[in-house]
Order: sequence, then C-alpha cells, then structure tokens
Amino acid sequence: MKGTSHLLVGGVAGLVTSNVFETDPVTTGILIASGGIAGLIPDMDVDGTLSNKITNSHKFIQTLAQIIGVLIIVYSFLTGVGQEKWNGVGAGVGIIVIASFLTRRHMLLVSGLGVVAAGLFLEENWLFLFGVYIVVASIVPHRSYTHSILGVIFFGVIARQVEAAFGIEGLFWALLAGYASHLVGDMKVLPVNKRGIKLLLPFSNQDF
Repeated sequence: MKGTSHLLVGGVAGLVTSNVFETDPVTTGILIASGGIAGLIPDMDVDGTLSNKITNSHKFIQTLAQIIGVLIIVYSFLTGVGQEKWNGVGAGVGIIVIASFLTRRHMLLVSGLGVVAAGLFLEENWLFLFGVYIVVASIVPHRSYTHSILGVIFFGVIARQVEAAFGIEGLFWALLAGYASHLVGDMKVLPVNKRGIKLLLPFSNQDF
C-alpha cells in the first residue's frame, strides 16, 4: 500500500475513533490527524528494499527529522520550565542541523537519539519512548519489528503516554488504530501486496 493510502486510512481510523467518543470538532480534527500520522509511523524503518516510496525518499526522511526537531522546540518552549526548556530547544535545534548533513540511515538514528535526549531533559516518557522507537526503526529491516504485534504493543505504550500527557480523550485509540491500520494494509490478504508482514516476530518469520 502506498504512503498516501496509509495516511488516508489512518485518518479514517482517527475519524471513526472520534465518532465513538463523540468528540467536539477541534478534538475530531486532532484525532484524524493523529490517526493519519500514526498510519505512517511503521514505515520509519529504512533498511532493505522499500516498496513504499515515502520511506524510500531521502528528502522525506530528512524533512521528517526536521519536523521532529521543530516539534521538540515548540513543545519545549511551551511546556518546559527554566533550564529544562532550553535543553529541549537545544536538542530540537541540534536535530534540525544534523539532519541537514546526514545520510538517510544515520539521520534517522541520530534523530531518534535526539528525541531520546529531549525526552530525558523534559522528563516526558512518551517522547523518550518514541525516541527509542525511532532508534530501533533505524536499524531493523523493512517490514519487520515495526510491522509486528510486538511493534503494535510498544507503540500502544507510547500512545497511552501521549494521551496521558496531552489529556485528549480518544487519542490513545486514534493513534493505536492508525498504527494498526498500516499493518492491515500491508498484509498479503490484500491483492495489492506481493509480500506480507511478519506479525509474530521474533517467534516466527511467517508472512501474513
């Protein structure tokens, strides 16, 4: 499935979640956007031959890393206190600068380490865990652990922390549903997919 399709399906998952929770228009928009973004996250793995053009684009990965840096800067400035604020801003700036010079694999790895550092500085568990996710995604083969049940569980932990941090009802389910929709979209049961995903890693290499 193409990256734009994953984005749209994830957005629909967010919309369904908003209907279940009967959210207001602003929250509905947040859940749709969150589901769409979560629908792209499994493809942050960049090793091997990629069928998804979004992850095969060096410019996309570079832009993604820089967006992460900007978000860290904004988040740190708005929520940080004292030195904590400037540590987060510095980490965000560092990610943006470094992302301008590194290769795709190295860029994603360093960006993940930067997010880990920002999470530690800001004492935000979700940010730290997301950084760990990015680091792992930068070193595993495509359609492996990020496309497995283990990946869903780990992302679910992150999503729960995100909802707790921002206090938006339904955010956990929107993120989790968006992520899960990506895995369903990459399974062999769909005729558009010539290869499937290894849902049961590390216990089995069977494609689904």
